[in-house]
Amino acid sequence: MVSSSHLQNDASTPDPAAATGVRRTVLPGGVRVVTEHVPGVRSAAVGVWVGVGSRDEQPSVAGAAHFLEHLLFKATPTRTALDIAEVIDGVGGELNAFTGKEHTCFYAHVLDDDLPLAVDVVADVVLRGRCLSADVDVERQVVLEEIAMRDDDPEDLLGDSLLTALYGDHPLGRPVIGSVESIEAMTRAQLHSFHVRRYTPPRMVVAVAGNVDHGHTVELVRRAFAGHLDTDAPPAPCRGGTLRLNTPPTTSIVERDNEQAHLTLGVRSFGRHDSRRWALSVLNAAVGGGLSSRLFQEVREKRGLAYSVYSGVDTFADTGAFSVYAGCHPENLGEVAAVVREVLTDVADNGITDAECARAKGSLRGSLVLGLEDTGARMHRIGRSELSYGQHWSISETLERISTVTSDQVRAVAADILHRPFAVAVAGPYRHTRDLPAQVRTLVS
Repeated sequence: MVSSSHLQNDASTPDPAAATGVRRTVLPGGVRVVTEHVPGVRSAAVGVWVGVGSRDEQPSVAGAAHFLEHLLFKATPTRTALDIAEVIDGVGGELNAFTGKEHTCFYAHVLDDDLPLAVDVVADVVLRGRCLSADVDVERQVVLEEIAMRDDDPEDLLGDSLLTALYGDHPLGRPVIGSVESIEAMTRAQLHSFHVRRYTPPRMVVAVAGNVDHGHTVELVRRAFAGHLDTDAPPAPCRGGTLRLNTPPTTSIVERDNEQAHLTLGVRSFGRHDSRRWALSVLNAAVGGGLSSRLFQEVREKRGLAYSVYSGVDTFADTGAFSVYAGCHPENLGEVAAVVREVLTDVADNGITDAECARAKGSLRGSLVLGLEDTGARMHRIGRSELSYGQHWSISETLERISTVTSDQVRAVAADILHRPFAVAVAGPYRHTRDLPAQVRTLVS
């Protein structure tokens, strides 16, 4: 492990992070540059990560981080939206971005020879996007269409609804995408202010992976960030702490005249800085992470009640969520809820078996390694790690942390979080809580 105390301020100085395959430099102004050389590839992925997301918004500008992510691609002082698209298309590259609860990432994936172009374009968009009034009006319609598309996808819609049921009025409970009302009311002045006040160098990480040289990459970033490295401020601290909420989890109902009913239930868990997160990952894999998982076997294989059933984990700085999703015919919703509750109650009371623990760890280890076969995935890994922790683990260290999780540790985590109050979100032909099957209503009791 290499911590944030190992700062390389001169690209020619040996970097202790090299043991992990990751090299790190902090530029004046606080911008962090992390690179990973991946042998045997001819591509490079570059991402500018900003430690700003939807939880940084006030209710009056809900969805601003995501709206701004769209808007910055529309124009810079030297490029139009068409220029930006043509220059990346002209080298066969990919350019995109995404916004989360706690961060935003703008990235490009190109041939290694085109890394200078990719760094320049991504930095130009992030630092110099103009937020023109005419572009705000155009992109507003695009974001509203995206909200409509989300509303047509029950799984996406219930993902947002469950977090609202879990976290209520807290920013984590609001959808990243915002609401129709907040997006329609958003002004150019609000978006521009959000940009200049939040997108500051100490909050930024430039992550690059592929056939790249660290020193060369640092110089490319220096040039691309010229004019934005005016101070010698330390990097912004990683988010941390413990979230304390006074409101209990609730039930959320989205009335939909669909062929299926969709059920999501979940509990608040713990944040990414908690050492128990490794055991939680194993628990998630064993309960609903694959074809051999408890939920898949009990709900689909044995009873044929659903086509899709799985569990998942959301992890934030100071809290998290463990959730289960199932889609089924409305007449089966009660039985599905009963089976899910039976599975979770058994795991909460008795944990998982040694065989389940071994399979889950093997699944996680394989997924991790196979998921890092391309440079884009490598870039995402080091960018998230730097922004979230300020430190890096080698793949071997991560695999070892997974391997050392025991059945007893998983049992302890299950006994803790699965006895906590549940939140429930349902989409289907239901208008009121009283319309839901009794087995669903009792999940929140």
